[in-house]
Amino acid sequence: MRLTAQNLTVRRSGRRIFSDVSFTVDAGEALMVTGRNGAGKSTLLAVLAGRLKPEAGTLTVAGVGEATLPECLHVVGHRDGLKSPLTAEENLAFARDLLGMPTASPRAALEELGLGHALKLPVAYLSAGQRRRVALARLLVCRRPLWLLDEPTAALDVASQGVLSGMMARHRAEGGLVIAATHQALGLDGARELRIEPARPDARASQAAAAGDVWW
Repeated sequence: MRLTAQNLTVRRSGRRIFSDVSFTVDAGEALMVTGRNGAGKSTLLAVLAGRLKPEAGTLTVAGVGEATLPECLHVVGHRDGLKSPLTAEENLAFARDLLGMPTASPRAALEELGLGHALKLPVAYLSAGQRRRVALARLLVCRRPLWLLDEPTAALDVASQGVLSGMMARHRAEGGLVIAATHQALGLDGARELRIEPARPDARASQAAAAGDVWW
């Protein structure tokens, strides 16, 4: 798989977040998206995931047949996306059945993340770090070549960060791609860095500010 972004520009609520962002990521590669808070790292991942539409620029994907980009990716964002009343096993089974191409059972995925004992527990009973590990276990229950990870080590202890590093290394060795927005090193050997610089206010943004519009 190859993902290419060309001259992406994103505007939200009248504010230009970033402009002219371009990169290419091939099978087995990793890209670390860096930048200060509010620069647009999470916004870029949202564009790649299809949750936001860029104002300008293109995204193209090759090597995946007729599949669309959203059909090729996993997303682990700031929010864990788990259903609190459901058990860890039920959350992972739902993700596996929804996304298709199963590769591991919920039990096996949780055991790899050190959470085999939590299989039958509602995730509402789990700590923040444990919930994060359940969210990361979704990466293992079905095959998707592109992993989009937003601050993936948030709430993880050192041991769990090591497990995640091993997961990413294995995924890349199997031809997968990793794009991670992060403020810290993730153990991604040979990863390239894409630093997002916040766009300077343009005429449209200045007019919106003068009119009292709210920026998000």
